[in-house]
Amino acid sequence: MANADCARGFIPRSGLSGQPYNASVMQFSTASGDSTAIFIGDPVKLSGTSQTINGQVFADVDQAATGDVVVGVVVGVLQDTRDSLTYRAGSTVRILLVETNPNTVFEIQEVSGGTALAAADIGLNANFVVGSGSTVTGYSGVELNNSGEASTNTLDLQIVGLVNRADNEVGEHAKWLVRINRHQFANQVAGA
Repeated sequence: MANADCARGFIPRSGLSGQPYNASVMQFSTASGDSTAIFIGDPVKLSGTSQTINGQVFADVDQAATGDVVVGVVVGVLQDTRDSLTYRAGSTVRILLVETNPNTVFEIQEVSGGTALAAADIGLNANFVVGSGSTVTGYSGVELNNSGEASTNTLDLQIVGLVNRADNEVGEHAKWLVRINRHQFANQVAGA
């Protein structure tokens, strides 16, 4: 059975020690000068600026790219009107809900093409690839890169396991469990 091609970025699934996912969410803002849209499931990094919104100060974040130190993953976008988009459109100020716990385990889809990851790659580190998010669903297009996996501690992610579901198997578009290795609130860890 072929795996469905359904990239949604990073989806929080559990804690690293196996406990159920328990949302360690912080609020961040986006600057109007940032023209890149941010979707649910996108990794984000601190931008070094901030916004004051309704008397509260929020640190700004930008969409993270391969090699960036990630502060977390967007799990929601606060509505500012009843017609607000479910994602953050480019060049708009929005408040994002970001999962910031460095011990969160995420599900992510493997990219198309290349040499598919194998079960033997569990424990290695790998990078993510930024893809276009969907303006219809509001979900991210970020995927797990299946080339260059290694024990190198400077890679973005650590592969924790394969998602064990009837609709998932090793191969193209496989869904993997990962943790963020280059995290703002944790040390980088070498792969095994």
